[in-house]
Amino acid sequence: MTITDEQRDLIARALAEDVGEGDVTGQAVVSADARASGRIVQKSPGVVFGLDAVEEAFRQAGCEEFERLAPEGDWRDAPADIARVAGPARSVLLAERVALNLLGHTSGIATLTAQFVDASREGGAVILDTRKTLPGLRAIEKAAVVAGGGRNHRIGLHDAILIKENHAELAGGIGEAVRRAREAQPQMPVEVEVRDAGEVQEALAVAADRLLLDNMKLAGLRSAVAARDAAERDSGFRAELEASGGVSLSTVAAISETGVDFISVGALTHSAPALDLSLLIESE
Repeated sequence: MTITDEQRDLIARALAEDVGEGDVTGQAVVSADARASGRIVQKSPGVVFGLDAVEEAFRQAGCEEFERLAPEGDWRDAPADIARVAGPARSVLLAERVALNLLGHTSGIATLTAQFVDASREGGAVILDTRKTLPGLRAIEKAAVVAGGGRNHRIGLHDAILIKENHAELAGGIGEAVRRAREAQPQMPVEVEVRDAGEVQEALAVAADRLLLDNMKLAGLRSAVAARDAAERDSGFRAELEASGGVSLSTVAAISETGVDFISVGALTHSAPALDLSLLIESE
């Protein structure tokens, strides 16, 4: 992941939020000329991701050295050394919490994604993220999903058409909503949220490119797959199917085995537990 100017600004604001008018503990206890090095240690198994943001946090705090000791994106057992940082001791302490907050959060997303990908592997469905991200962190969080083996769905409202139930209601139905979407953005695929067998047939009848199967039970998912396959035999057009809603690690394998193409999981970004990490400092 390459840090953007927007992300540099976000890290600067995170540091400013934490430091305020100054680190009163560090200034009181640590000599101004003291130097230190520290090791970031992974304390629980998982996928580490986000070292670019961590390096930027330490750099902005005034640390001169940052060395990566492990590759990102691989599942690793613990304990394991992830990175080494060195510089003025006060600077190392200044950035510690912001750096570990970012790394723990993004690594937690990558780890949870890897678990979902592994659980769904036999059925063959692709794991997708959603727009349920923290404000300002979407790009970093979605990059973490990719690091864990998942795939990004929509980056925002601007790059894909997804007609949800409220859109269809306001447009006068699924068919009219699809017609308007294609007229406005003929180059974009059209995805439609459907909740039951009747809406599946409506979306298939207007050849929606993808159907978002919202909160359907396994029987409903299998029925939608059968309906899609029948429509493909009749028309030669194959709509993609995406299961969504209430997906967990305990249910994702069975959902994948129904024959859907994608499974979108909001929990990847809104509920991933942080990976357990710590910074162990040594004075120089």
